[in-house]
Amino acid sequence: MRIVTLLNEKGGVGKTTLSFHLAAGLAVIGLRVLAVDADAQGSLTETMGFAQAPGLYDLIVREQAFRNVLRYVNPEIYEYPNRRVKGQLFLLPSNIETQSIASNSADALAIARRFAELEGSIDFIIVDSSPTPSLLHGAVYMATDAILYPTQCEYLSFRGLQNSFHHRQENERYRRQFNFAPIKNLGIVPTMYRGRTLEHRENLAELKETYGDRVWREIAQSTVWTESSRVHRTIWNYAPSSPAARQGWVLVKQFLEAISYVASTRS
Repeated sequence: MRIVTLLNEKGGVGKTTLSFHLAAGLAVIGLRVLAVDADAQGSLTETMGFAQAPGLYDLIVREQAFRNVLRYVNPEIYEYPNRRVKGQLFLLPSNIETQSIASNSADALAIARRFAELEGSIDFIIVDSSPTPSLLHGAVYMATDAILYPTQCEYLSFRGLQNSFHHRQENERYRRQFNFAPIKNLGIVPTMYRGRTLEHRENLAELKETYGDRVWREIAQSTVWTESSRVHRTIWNYAPSSPAARQGWVLVKQFLEAISYVASTRS
């Protein structure tokens, strides 16, 4: 089982959209996936068509069983037309109570401990995190194997990216106390890219110069992404012939390549 968190301490960079599509894409190809909404705004929960609920809070603070808090995601909202989904997708929902998990649980390893119960039952856990750093972030860091960083090619998003790197390094010191392996930087995904603007072209070039092949292929800005989220569907389910749908599948393929590399470096 691999636990991957999408993180950037800047809101509006596409974390929720990418979390949904990565989780759904992995389920389409035959994997058992749990998407975790770790943001008190509950955006991933609503994007996947569910009402907000204290799933993560109930799991960690009230120590509910997984069977009581997980939601099964109907393949009809994320399948590719005329193709059978081979895996399964579940959601651990969130609501406003998520923001008080850390203050009501003294166990910094609570999330890691509960997620470990799914070993053998789930292949991937994809965590959509809040943009605001908190004690809950620390608990997520303790549970995470790798982080994927979405970012717009803009100054504030880059600053959020730098802050995210800094806090990961701070939490690595705490992980070492428990002999946990280092968190892998899975990659950086440029989102909402506008190639016709000089700012985005120059910033993308700077990103690639700084981080090299850690920078994944950019995802172009398109209203189709917003439209598909509004109807609670993946981009390839909503507009399968669109360029955005193809970019969505490229994202999934890049993820599989990156996570395979991470696994090989640990063996």
